[in-house]
Amino acid sequence: MMPIGTPKVLYRTPGEGSWQWVDLWNALYRERVIFIGQNIDEEFSNQILATMLYLDSVDDSKRVYLYINGPGGDVTPTLAIYDTMQSLKSPVGTHCVGFAYHLAGFLLAGGEKGNRSAMPLSRIALDSPAGAARGQADDIRNEADELLRVRDYIFKELSRKTGQPFEKVSVPKADFYNVSWITKDLSRIKRFGSQEALEYGLIDRIIRPPRIKEDMPRKDAGTGLGSPRSPQQLSDGLAHWL
Repeated sequence: MMPIGTPKVLYRTPGEGSWQWVDLWNALYRERVIFIGQNIDEEFSNQILATMLYLDSVDDSKRVYLYINGPGGDVTPTLAIYDTMQSLKSPVGTHCVGFAYHLAGFLLAGGEKGNRSAMPLSRIALDSPAGAARGQADDIRNEADELLRVRDYIFKELSRKTGQPFEKVSVPKADFYNVSWITKDLSRIKRFGSQEALEYGLIDRIIRPPRIKEDMPRKDAGTGLGSPRSPQQLSDGLAHWL
């Protein structure tokens, strides 16, 4: 079987006349498109941070597009990405293209309001951050206290981004299970479809691709491989979703 590897695409730097072959991720980075499609650890987080900071330094008036399709990851590296998103001058739009579980869902909700979206079949899940403390009792207690502090920070940010109340409001006992607040909802893992995420405030809209008429002829009908599209065209297509 022939290995696929990283595809290469034609790219032309603005202001230059010649085209060059670059790897796909490089081309997308240049068009301010960043993918989070794996577990977030220190190394991957640093790559995302460096890319965002560079793009912000080049032009802080253009939006950065963050496409999410991943399981989340470690607490500290993910929070580093979130805090950087909030500190950039460039607006950051987020889009879930598959699933955004755990802290990846937190990043999805952390995008610029009005520019957080998901596909119709996207799946999102949120819960409290988990730890694995070991050692002496005092060490475990210190670790638990720190984890609770981080949890409260995440929940308060989610409350600010979604509009859901952080703590319990005064409600009749009979309505307890019908009222949402962050600390209750996320005491255990909570799963959302795209419509549920929209209603909860995690995203602002659901992207529904326009339907293509079945009897409409293909533009490239009767041809082989078409001429390569530029990454600018590809980026314009991706940006259209946001």
